[in-house]
Amino acid sequence: MQDTSKPLAGFSYSRGFFEDLVDTALAHAKKLGATDAGAEASEGSGLSVSVRKGDLETVERNRDKSLGVTVYLGQRRGNASTSDFSRAAIERTVQAAYDIARFTAEDPVAGLPDMGDIATAAEQPDLDLFHPWPITSEQAAEMALACEAAAFGVNKRITNSEGAGVSAQQSHFFSAHTHGFRGGYASSRHSLSVAPIAGKGRDMQRDYWYSSERNACDLASPEAVGRYAAERALSRLQSRKISTRECPVLFESPLAAGLLGGFVQAVSGGALYRKTTFLADSLGKTVFPKHISVDEDPFVRGGKGSSPFDEEGVRVQRRKVVDRGRVEGYFLSTYSARKLGMKTTGNAGGSHNLVLRSRQTQEGDNLDAMLQKLGTGLFVIELMGQGVNYVTGDYSRGASGFWVENGRIAFPVQEITIAGNLRDMFQGIAAVGADAYTYGGKTTGSVLVNRMTVAGN
Repeated sequence: MQDTSKPLAGFSYSRGFFEDLVDTALAHAKKLGATDAGAEASEGSGLSVSVRKGDLETVERNRDKSLGVTVYLGQRRGNASTSDFSRAAIERTVQAAYDIARFTAEDPVAGLPDMGDIATAAEQPDLDLFHPWPITSEQAAEMALACEAAAFGVNKRITNSEGAGVSAQQSHFFSAHTHGFRGGYASSRHSLSVAPIAGKGRDMQRDYWYSSERNACDLASPEAVGRYAAERALSRLQSRKISTRECPVLFESPLAAGLLGGFVQAVSGGALYRKTTFLADSLGKTVFPKHISVDEDPFVRGGKGSSPFDEEGVRVQRRKVVDRGRVEGYFLSTYSARKLGMKTTGNAGGSHNLVLRSRQTQEGDNLDAMLQKLGTGLFVIELMGQGVNYVTGDYSRGASGFWVENGRIAFPVQEITIAGNLRDMFQGIAAVGADAYTYGGKTTGSVLVNRMTVAGN
């Protein structure tokens, strides 16, 4: 059993210290006359190192701490925070939250989660999220330099670099509120990245690649990241424009995770109760083809989107969000669920380890196989801009990638725009590749959309 009286590696404060801090804040809130209250103490630390063209550019160390307090007076809510952990500062912060609540208008759905929704201690498994990386700034610089050197070593046409970087980050927190929730955990996130530039003069192309994991032992090697980033940049040399047309579009798997993120945003509580989404009232309705499903699993050990409870201390669950194309669940916090007359889904703070699957996907459906399914059309590897209107579903993004003919890459393309409507794009998913990639807490293979408008010359 973990000793909560001693700080974990890399931290200044222990779990036990944070528990005392939070309990002090809650007790003072009750003393002032709060109906309910919640508090969270947290600490984060990390190291970030960047290099460029063989030289060290920056070394940054970050360390932060915070105590956040929320006070309820009936259905009036106030919030305040401090980075000072002295008892006087805690009491001032609670008083500030209390005073804010006094002068805030009543909100009929404001309040802590219902007690029946709270994750008990027995429902908070250890998900293996904390792997501190005791790397020094010198070691991090050495890794970043090796990554960039590997990119330059691929081909003489790699002429420049936007740099390479290594980041090691970790944090922990403890949270509690007066409806009985108590919980917290430590987590880590480490990464390695590089952005090489290929070509000279008017024919210059950049690309990048990275590796991000909770455990540094799982990171790809600096050499592998550097080589792959360089190969991506080189493949884009001599890009050209194409004429405007309609055609199928294949989204590379990291970009396909963005499409999944668009669906999450469209069926999340805030957009639903404000009616600012094209998927309002979509529960129980078919949004994707029948071969598509989306699963959520908060309990993946070491998962980037794993958590034993949501940001409100509500229990989380494995579930099918989409089954055979039909929406089976939204992403709701306590507040948004009450606004909609529904129950929280344990998604305060976002989704947890989503996987988009197709029942038609075969084991051999790698990228080459997906290009064959694309036939003649556009393979997109980079998107630019924020051209998504979630009220209407209209989608328009700058893009770069490759023109594909008869299942084979013909030439790289740039300075084009792809456009459509997310409702039609979701319904038009013809295939999902077996080349699964996890971007943040979302996993999907490359996604083939049967038809979009490609605007070029």
